[in-house]
Amino acid sequence: MRITVIGGGLAGCEAAWQLAARGVHVRLIEMKPKHYSPAHSAPDLGELVCSNSLRSSSIESAAGLLKAELRILDSLIMEAADATAVPAGRALAVDRTLFSRFITERIIASPLISLEREEITSVPASTEGPVIVATGPLTSERLAADIARILGADGLYFYDAIAPIVTADSLHMRKLFRASRYGEDEGDYLNAPMDEPMYRSFVSEIVKAGKVEPYPFENIPHFEGCLPVEELARRGPDTLAFGPMKPVGLIDPSIGKRPFAVVQLRAENRQRTLYNLVGFQTKMTYPEQERVFRMIPGLENAVFARLGSIHRNTYIDAPRLLDRFSSAVAHPHVFFAGQITGVEGYIESTASGLAVGLMAGLPSMGVTPDLPSTATALGGLLRHTQSQGSRRYEPMNVNFGLIDAPPSGTPKKRKREIMVNRSLEAIQEWKENMKTLWERVGGP
Repeated sequence: MRITVIGGGLAGCEAAWQLAARGVHVRLIEMKPKHYSPAHSAPDLGELVCSNSLRSSSIESAAGLLKAELRILDSLIMEAADATAVPAGRALAVDRTLFSRFITERIIASPLISLEREEITSVPASTEGPVIVATGPLTSERLAADIARILGADGLYFYDAIAPIVTADSLHMRKLFRASRYGEDEGDYLNAPMDEPMYRSFVSEIVKAGKVEPYPFENIPHFEGCLPVEELARRGPDTLAFGPMKPVGLIDPSIGKRPFAVVQLRAENRQRTLYNLVGFQTKMTYPEQERVFRMIPGLENAVFARLGSIHRNTYIDAPRLLDRFSSAVAHPHVFFAGQITGVEGYIESTASGLAVGLMAGLPSMGVTPDLPSTATALGGLLRHTQSQGSRRYEPMNVNFGLIDAPPSGTPKKRKREIMVNRSLEAIQEWKENMKTLWERVGGP
């Protein structure tokens, strides 16, 4: 059997490596150096475009836990990162050049991976065997058009307008009230009320906050239906009070009347462990977002599972278009991995590539893959790509809100410890289960 992997980034290289480690011949297609995206400049595989940091190394963080899981699963990208690490405090940062070179040399040295340097403009047909598309957020225009063709034009997004997400257990619930506009019963939203002086100060800080300058290829027009919160604030001091912060239909029970303004938080998942700041998509820098949004009543100590952004990002409506193993419902031979599935970040892309690589080789040989437990960071991340909500699907970084919560009644101080230990046990079990499945089809 041969599997084609399109894209030589972190997800594509990880998928190819995992398949080759199980005796599968892989055709890895990377368009560099013949063609470069607007953000890429080096010929090696696994090029890091933005930061050289893979975020926290602490296993008490979701990103650190995911790294620990990937090490257990023999990740090539984690091996490269550990081998080329540079001092970065509690974060794992790498020498970009050495990191990419390490990955490239390993891929080239593999006797089962054929690296082809060319731009592919269409997804191979099923007659050519399974295909993994791992082309990332800057998928070339011609290939993106073909992906849209096979998935449906409305299944491919090109720009993100993302609002921040906070963890429920970091909120000061006594300062919030639950209600929906005009609702008589307990509502679906948490509401953070503001009086006028508080609102004026909040708007002033939004206007003054530092903003992210877009890359030249990210000159994104402002769409009236999805404006950055700072653009609304810039248009006038009362614009937000008549927009996403309008208090109409809401009564603050602490004062018995309508507040001057309100920030609404909407549950991001069924477990209500994550909440989205409704209408607060933003181009503020990450430190400024944390500073300004902690001015909101009840969010003084908020833990941000995701910060807001507006940037170019090609990704698919994964929950609607992919099955639980990340293959296209309409074209089962085509799998998707990495950021194009709606995961954000280097380590998340790596994790997606690893999981999809392990799963993609089994169905064509009549074996149903095993999914990692949602008690793991990897399983929680994959569940995000499968969770169809009532609104538009948005990309997400790994965070503890995606992982199964510990048993009810667990002391708050022990929750992380229990989740971490349970996750590491579960990922080891998944590794053994997948090894058994691959041995059944003749893999090592």
